[in-house]
Amino acid sequence: MKEKTLLILILLISFLLRIDARRPIKVACVGNSITYGAGLKDREHTSYPVQLQALLGKDYEVRNFGRSGATLINRAYRPYTAQPEYRQALDFKADRVIIHLGVNDTDPRAWPNYSDDFIKDYRALIDSFKVANPKCKVWICRLTPISDRHRRFKSGTRDWHHQIQQRIERIARTTNVGLIDLHEALYNRPDVFPDGLHPNAEGAGLIARKVYSALTGDMGGLHVSRLYTDGMVLQRSVPIHMEGTANSHDEVTIELGKQTIHTLSNAEGHWSTTLLPMQAAKNLTLTIKTKKEKLQFNDVAIGEVWLCSGQSNMAFRTAQLAPDEKQDMLHYSSQKPDIRLFNMTEKWATTNSEWSISALDSVNRLQYYTDKGWQACNENTAPAFSAIGLAFARTLADTLGVTIGVICNAIGGSPTESWIPRQTLENDFPDILREPTKNDFIQPWVRERMSKNINLKTNPLQRHPYQPCYLFEAGIEPLAHYTIRGVAWYQGESNAHNMEAYDSLFKLMVGSWRSYWNANLPFYYVQLSSLDRPSWPWFRDVQRRQLRTIPNTGMAVSSDIGDSLDVHPKHKMAIGQRLARWALAKTYGHRLVPSGPFMNHVDYHDGAAYVSFDFADGLRTSDGKAIRSFEIAGEDGLYHPAQAKIEGNQVKVWSQQVVKPVNVRYGWQPYTRANLVNSSLLPTSTFRDKDF
Repeated sequence: MKEKTLLILILLISFLLRIDARRPIKVACVGNSITYGAGLKDREHTSYPVQLQALLGKDYEVRNFGRSGATLINRAYRPYTAQPEYRQALDFKADRVIIHLGVNDTDPRAWPNYSDDFIKDYRALIDSFKVANPKCKVWICRLTPISDRHRRFKSGTRDWHHQIQQRIERIARTTNVGLIDLHEALYNRPDVFPDGLHPNAEGAGLIARKVYSALTGDMGGLHVSRLYTDGMVLQRSVPIHMEGTANSHDEVTIELGKQTIHTLSNAEGHWSTTLLPMQAAKNLTLTIKTKKEKLQFNDVAIGEVWLCSGQSNMAFRTAQLAPDEKQDMLHYSSQKPDIRLFNMTEKWATTNSEWSISALDSVNRLQYYTDKGWQACNENTAPAFSAIGLAFARTLADTLGVTIGVICNAIGGSPTESWIPRQTLENDFPDILREPTKNDFIQPWVRERMSKNINLKTNPLQRHPYQPCYLFEAGIEPLAHYTIRGVAWYQGESNAHNMEAYDSLFKLMVGSWRSYWNANLPFYYVQLSSLDRPSWPWFRDVQRRQLRTIPNTGMAVSSDIGDSLDVHPKHKMAIGQRLARWALAKTYGHRLVPSGPFMNHVDYHDGAAYVSFDFADGLRTSDGKAIRSFEIAGEDGLYHPAQAKIEGNQVKVWSQQVVKPVNVRYGWQPYTRANLVNSSLLPTSTFRDKDF
């Protein structure tokens, strides 16, 4: 009898367990209006919990417990714990709880007064769900972005939002709950926030996908940067950073040469590691694998890697060179030099035309670039590659004797602000983010071209490559911190209308790129050439002054090879060589003069200006004629053409029309025929010794 009773009990327990096993896993989505789906035309079918249900399938039961306007803080104006949705969520006794609260706590009625309560109240909320179902698992979310378009962005929302994010991260660390980064998932997609706060259906889908990945651990498998292809070049002599994504908590194994490294992806699927420095080598195999997937890259070289970036003069192709330079470069390339090229080109050129609806949609999704992977430099690949980038690589290859890898990421017409991270501009130059096609900080030509290309837009927040942040988000960030030696940069034509703004923007860009790669990243840039545009003398002088204010930089002067009518001079080889001189001298320690003369200081006495220069050994004129293009002014501020005479490493400047000079300038014309060079025949930068 006892045996029969025991058998019945076992069968009953087994039956109940099978019933429980077949029960859907209950998921409670707790939050505010973003969870609820406020602003969606069809929230019953497009809110993120509904889209999450579709992704998870019949094995899950997802419920939406969002409440518009709810705050996390209990003493604030609309605490979630006082809403009926909170009680309903507790009664649901969920197996999985996703909490996204805190956006409304950025309100001045909440955060300034009750921020000290945030951690305490959040922990209590988490605990309440664990009391309702002791077996439940809880995830809390980093907040979705709040746009710079928000009316209180500068007055507090931006900073309070950041403070709340930090507290959420701390709570996740100290309570052993999961953390879902909704901020990262949506930060680069301002186009999906119609009001700057609430995502549209596509944005809700991005949230759903992020939550799905957290619940299932399915992050899409093993992925690395687009720069990982056969024939890739890795930077020699420094630790080699590698990162990518895999499914949650996957073990990732990296094998290169004699090195084998194991690392784990985190809960979000991110993994990163650093290989020990390696010396120059070729024909290596790089393998990156998990238990289920394997990526293998052959013919890997260890050498020198540089990024060449900017706008059209950097993108200017070898095939477009002046005939003599083109012939020389193509002949050189036919010899198959040890140079490898990675050419990132735009899918839609920013010509004066309207882009299709499908193109506009792809642009919004940051799908703007195309490439063919790493390619060996030869007569077939060289014509389509940056002429300056190839001349730069040629000079390095001929001098260093190792494989040179050059990444070209240059977009014609692009302004500086498009290459700067959003967070940098939000903190340091937020005004340039507003209404790009109407913003006076953005050059009129740039605004007009944006408007033309996106004329067929259906989304009022349509993006464009020229908009602030876009090219960083679409073209730099996806490089995944690929280790490079430095940057060669040619840009500025699309910012020359406002040199004061450019002075700030360029410094922000260099600083942000150094934060992205490393603090000592060499940055060598080209001073604008000669062209008949009135603002260019002033702009060139801002660029010259930046050489003294931004460390570890160098500036290649190009004013001697400009074209009065063409913004794209066809002689580019010298520019690439001059950039390479800076790299060889400052980065690689070769003993050579990196540049032509730069004005150092000016002494005024005896009715003349005595100009001293850096890199001034062997001062002379490029054509053997008298020095041209010096001007001098007295207290009245009126400049007069001046005579000039070389005296050692100085130049004496005077004019009979100026008895007591106080200002001097050189090459101060949009298109200049200035002719002062040093013994290396490198030109002197145009300059003005004072701003007044």
